[in-house]
Amino acid sequence: MRAFQLSRIGIPPTLTDIPVPDPGPGEVRLKIAACALNFADLLQQEGKYQEHPALPYTLGMELAGVVTALGPGMQGPAIGSRVAVFGTHGGLAEQGCFPAERCLPLPEAVGFEQAAALQIAYGTGHLALERKARLQPGETLLVLGAAGGVGLAAVEIGKRMGARVIASARGPERLEIARQAGADITIDSDAPDLRGALKALGGVDLVYDPVGGEAFTEALRATRPEGRLLCIGFAGGTVPQIPANLLLVKNLSVIGLYWGGYLSFAPAALTESLSTLMGWLAEGAITPHVSHRLPLERVAEGMELLRSRQATGKVVILP
Repeated sequence: MRAFQLSRIGIPPTLTDIPVPDPGPGEVRLKIAACALNFADLLQQEGKYQEHPALPYTLGMELAGVVTALGPGMQGPAIGSRVAVFGTHGGLAEQGCFPAERCLPLPEAVGFEQAAALQIAYGTGHLALERKARLQPGETLLVLGAAGGVGLAAVEIGKRMGARVIASARGPERLEIARQAGADITIDSDAPDLRGALKALGGVDLVYDPVGGEAFTEALRATRPEGRLLCIGFAGGTVPQIPANLLLVKNLSVIGLYWGGYLSFAPAALTESLSTLMGWLAEGAITPHVSHRLPLERVAEGMELLRSRQATGKVVILP
């Protein structure tokens, strides 16, 4: 079978022929129907991600497919069942083996593309806004990088939770996508004086930031007393340095969230959150935005779309 494998840090991964794997104890094998790309896939290639599987390994964190084999002693999920999996790696292949405990059954109304695109972006947004920041109806939520996969999900979830949503993204086309996802107000990230624009709107209660850099600092200074700032990631490449005196004077809270980290200390939180989101998806209450759908042989092209920020929402690979 074909798999998009990383054999050495700093060397571009390649599409490689490898043997079809057999599931081990506690595992199932899937025929992979869809795998969504993430900024973390780029970080893994550069050795900059929090987790480092043993080389060589197949990239691809979130996927969906059909169960084709069970490991020794496994009673389920049933062969032929449709599931979604957050696998940390292994998704960019025609088949793969994953822990059965991470397999989430797909409602009949949910397609493979949607299931693959939902997990990390919407899972991050849901845990961050509900569990960590406790977003309340009527509060003002600012989403930075609002046209990316993680940002768009936060816009949609924040609106569903009753917030007034301000979306910041680059250019009118991306801002329109954020508006379609539910943003009440949009601000071009290339416009000068983000802080001034936010203050003119009355300030914000909660900042959702997957980008980092100067925008975080500007948003920090426009956050109302007792506001919260969620650090989700640093896609802009710069980790902001937070002036602690501002936190003290304005009674602010800065909250970090690494979604995948919950697998090691609170996996039930991920399962419960994803089950809720799958229900919302089946009802049509949320709709993952997929800007590009590519076959497995064009994974490198998909990675470049992420690196150059040409994609909006998610890029999904269809093996």
